[in-house]
Amino acid sequence: MAKFNRTAALTALALAAIPAALMAQPAPGSGPQASVTKADAQARAADMFAKMDVNKDGKLDQADRAARQAEHFNRMDTDKDGKLSQEEFAAGRPKREGMARRPNAAPPIDGKMRRGGRGGHGAMGMMARMADTNKDNAISRDEFLAAHGKHFEMMDANKDGTVTAAERQGARAKMREHMKAMRSAGDKAGHEGHEGH
Repeated sequence: MAKFNRTAALTALALAAIPAALMAQPAPGSGPQASVTKADAQARAADMFAKMDVNKDGKLDQADRAARQAEHFNRMDTDKDGKLSQEEFAAGRPKREGMARRPNAAPPIDGKMRRGGRGGHGAMGMMARMADTNKDNAISRDEFLAAHGKHFEMMDANKDGTVTAAERQGARAKMREHMKAMRSAGDKAGHEGHEGH
């Protein structure tokens, strides 16, 4: 049975974890069609920040990320051997809406995402850089809530202070198109230097 080392598995887990509060999801138990007010979304974002700030120093930084990753790894490592089997990894991956979990999906051996990932510099890295307005490599509670509020405003297409299921779907589609265009532009830029060789 193949096992993967802790560093590679933690890297894969970090890249897979996208905070739900940033997507203005309805509260658990309210159903996927529920609308979310800005006040509810901000309250949930504040709760999420409190959970993510593992060391309770008022900021999200590498120390918090490392602690969350270690906790997640330890939950997934059911046989406590310091490694994740393919089965442990597949069983521990979060199931995302609209995405089927592949039972044989393995963490990348080289610690990098395969499909366009950049070792943490993809969408989550970009969102973190945008939230870190003072560029101190940490996200304060105020920065986190401001970024969440800005994202909520972008999703609230009719500007009524509530994000509906249709607005969430529209925002996701727009983000997918934006990311597709960015990947396409990156692919094109990567090939330009190879013409004529």
